[in-house]
Amino acid sequence: MEMIKYLSRLDLFHGLSEEELLQLNHVTPLEIRNKGTVVASPHMEPKVLYIVKSGKVRLYKLTAGGKELTLDILGAGHLFGEMTSFHTGAAMFAVTMEDSVICEIESRQFRRLISEQPDLAFKYIELVTGRLKEMEELLEYMAYGSVRQRLLFLLQKLAAKFSPDSKAAGEWAPLEIELNHQELATMTGSIRETVTPILNQLVSEGVLRKEGARKPYSIHRSRLEAALAVCK
Repeated sequence: MEMIKYLSRLDLFHGLSEEELLQLNHVTPLEIRNKGTVVASPHMEPKVLYIVKSGKVRLYKLTAGGKELTLDILGAGHLFGEMTSFHTGAAMFAVTMEDSVICEIESRQFRRLISEQPDLAFKYIELVTGRLKEMEELLEYMAYGSVRQRLLFLLQKLAAKFSPDSKAAGEWAPLEIELNHQELATMTGSIRETVTPILNQLVSEGVLRKEGARKPYSIHRSRLEAALAVCK
């Protein structure tokens, strides 16, 4: 019953009857994946849709030079697998950034479900369209933006996914994800020596702040948006 309640809270499955959710419950086994586990890759059969129940997963592809290009970071409630290959046509890797609980839906079962539930199919298309838009923005910044622009864009996307609503606490929103300078550099197609001074500059500008060395960043939303607008 716990799994049924979880699925019913996801936007994609909201509105399904208890009977329909029971059918999903039988084909969504939960697996605990340790940090650093490759969950999906071009070498695995892409026949599964994954749902992150807890933890975080990084999606990336390899460039022609063999470097990792991070395309997205997903948290609880996000989907990947069949959908990511469907909307990009690119071979993707998915690796856990921390110990994560992931449920899997066999592709054939999911395709049957959306064929029987038009509303579910529309929600699925909306998710794919939204992810495609994010991908186009990312590729545009990677191709034409400065490192500062790419970093600000990345922080904006991370804040949208991994920060609680900041209205009650003013404009500051703590990121619920810990990334070091090297990881941020990798995700922006840069190097740590370039990213670190920019992060320090953003701290001095009041866009970012950090309470301690082992604490995640907090982001000032309006200052971040203003800084990104100036870069465009």
